[in-house]
Amino acid sequence: MQNRTEDRTEQRLDRLRGRAPRRRHDARTIAALTRNPGCARRAVLDAAGVDKELLARQIGFAAPFGQSPFAIVRGNVFEARVTADECAALLTLLAECLDTDAEAGADEATSSDVIYLDLGASGAGPDAEGPARRLERTEAVLRSEAAARAGAGSRAETRAEPRRTVLLAHPLLRLAVGGQDVYLEPDLLVIRPDGRAHVVEIKSFAVVDGQADGEKVAAAAVQAAVYVLALRRMLGTPAAVSHDVVLVCPKDFSNVPLATRVDVRRQLLALDHQLARLTTVQTLLDALPPEVTFDLAPAADGAPTRPAGELTDALDQLPARYAPDCLSVCELAFRCRQEAAGRTAALGASVREELGGIDTVAEVLDLAGGARTPTESQAEAAAHLMITARMYAEGLSAGQALAPPLAPLPAPAQLQASLSASHPVPASASASVSGGEHG
Repeated sequence: MQNRTEDRTEQRLDRLRGRAPRRRHDARTIAALTRNPGCARRAVLDAAGVDKELLARQIGFAAPFGQSPFAIVRGNVFEARVTADECAALLTLLAECLDTDAEAGADEATSSDVIYLDLGASGAGPDAEGPARRLERTEAVLRSEAAARAGAGSRAETRAEPRRTVLLAHPLLRLAVGGQDVYLEPDLLVIRPDGRAHVVEIKSFAVVDGQADGEKVAAAAVQAAVYVLALRRMLGTPAAVSHDVVLVCPKDFSNVPLATRVDVRRQLLALDHQLARLTTVQTLLDALPPEVTFDLAPAADGAPTRPAGELTDALDQLPARYAPDCLSVCELAFRCRQEAAGRTAALGASVREELGGIDTVAEVLDLAGGARTPTESQAEAAAHLMITARMYAEGLSAGQALAPPLAPLPAPAQLQASLSASHPVPASASASVSGGEHG
């Protein structure tokens, strides 16, 4: 019975997507799911693998998305510097960042028992291996390390065994998202001497005077949490993967790396919730008319030919939950923002929560001015709005009473005469201007 339901869901998702190939998730798109987990529109389109960027362009709401070429080049240069010489400089930063005991961190950083493996090194060139092979190599290394540490632990009773640090660059992980396997590639995994693995993310945004862009840090933390979740599910032992990840960013205005530890437990909870919601997307599909599809009807050259009106009508069947944050994470944000114009949701999550039950800005103004009788669910918010409106009006009146009266503005002719008297135009300039006008 369960298999039949899954097959039915997959068939419906295929019809929604149409003839276009499925767009695969990556860490960025999975991280974006947690920013607005209540959006049915994104949940269905992502589960179906619809190309949202192409869809937005076809309906006339193309959004500038993705990193700039400059940011990509800067990121590649910074990552190359951080990982140079098999991450020699980074190892010291990691030890200092993850150890509360400074002496222990220094000992680890100077230890010769460090193994560095670049699991993506053979992924370039004509003989590049596929993701399945890279995944096998990653799993083999992780299993080998787990077995070696288990053996070292059992031998520790008889003699002291040296503990080693393992750095895995560009490993490949797997995570099931909406019934599809997604391949993910973190920048670096470090397996500490205590056996716990930490995800390391290398980002090119700067930390200036100990402060970084909060939105960029939040996005990086969620992206790192995706890797933590994938690794935990692959290993089957969540305790073996730490919830503390390491963000490595340029310090101040240089390319000197700075490592910062970030706790991503909250992000992991949000990811678990949203991924579980994606697996039950059938409930959302059941509410859609059977004829709804987002097939772009590509021509021979791949260009979409489906009329924009048909796609817009299909999109209207999926309720959106727009928030200002969508502008930085969703390709359809411009379209959804237009739909949300005049609604309290467009002002942000905090406003929407404070004004629960009041959907439009017009309702807010009417309730604040006493022109509308609130419903039972709106009563509390309406009372706060009326108090706020009264305080605002009183403050405005008091300010006007204290302010000196403004002198009336002079007529345009008087203003021009005053300016001419204060700043006379030289005769030569006047002649030049006059000649220019007639010549």
